[in-house]
Amino acid sequence: MILLGDYHTHTKYSRKNHGKGTVLENASVARDKGLKQIAITDHGFNHWMFGIKRKDIPQLKEDILNAREITGVDILLGVESNLISADGDIDVVEDDFEFLDIFLMGFHNLVKMKTMKDLFYINWANGMSVFSPSQERISRNTTAFLKALDKYPVDVITHLNFGFPTDTVAVARMAKEKGTLIELNGKRINFTDKELEIMASEGVKFIVDSDAHSPERVGEVNKALNLIFRLNLPLNQIVNIDKLPHFENKRGKI
Repeated sequence: MILLGDYHTHTKYSRKNHGKGTVLENASVARDKGLKQIAITDHGFNHWMFGIKRKDIPQLKEDILNAREITGVDILLGVESNLISADGDIDVVEDDFEFLDIFLMGFHNLVKMKTMKDLFYINWANGMSVFSPSQERISRNTTAFLKALDKYPVDVITHLNFGFPTDTVAVARMAKEKGTLIELNGKRINFTDKELEIMASEGVKFIVDSDAHSPERVGEVNKALNLIFRLNLPLNQIVNIDKLPHFENKRGKI
C-alpha cells in the first residue's frame, strides 16, 4: 500500500501557532516522502482561535504556486470548514468556491456559531459535555451533518465522530450518495470495526489523511494504514492508496 496524496494538512495560516510550518515546508516533506500531491486545508473562517483569514487567501495562493515550482509536488488549496448550525450551515460562502480546489468539513470547538441556540446545542453540548452522549444529542448531531451534506458539495468529512458523536453509518451512507469521502485520520480513528466493515460493505469511499499540524507529520498515516490492513478494507475504495483522486472544482455549486 503506497500513499500518494495527503489531503488534510495545516500551515501557519491556521493561526496562534496551531499550524507550525509553511506551505513550502509541508510540500518539501511530502516530496521527500514520495507523495505526489497534497492539500493545504487550514481551519475555516469562523474558528475564533485558529481560522484562516479570508484576506490571507491571495498570499496563500502565492505560497502554493511558489512551493509547486520548487518541489514539483502538486498542491491543492483547500479549507477545513466548520459546522456552525444544527441546520447544517458551515463557514464557507459561495464566493469562497472561486479559490477552492478541495473542500473539507468537520466539527470543531471554539467556532462562531450561527445562533445562540446553535452555540448551546451544537458547540457547548458537545465540546463541554463530560457525560456520555444521549440518543437525542447523537440524533441532533447526525441530522446536522446530513443537512450539511445535502446543502454543500463537501469533498471530505474530517475525523467524523471525534468530539461530535453521530450515527456514523447514516452519515457515511449520505456521503456515498453525495460523492463525499469519509476520512481515515492518521492521528485518530473514531469508528468501531463493525461500523467500518458496514461502510466498506456498502461501497463507501475513504481517504487517508495525516491531519498534519507540523511539516514532519505530513504523510504520517500509519494508524489508518494499520486499520486498513487489519480489517482488510478494499483498496479500491480508498482513493489515495496506489492512486490519486480527482476533485471536481466546486465553483458555483452552493
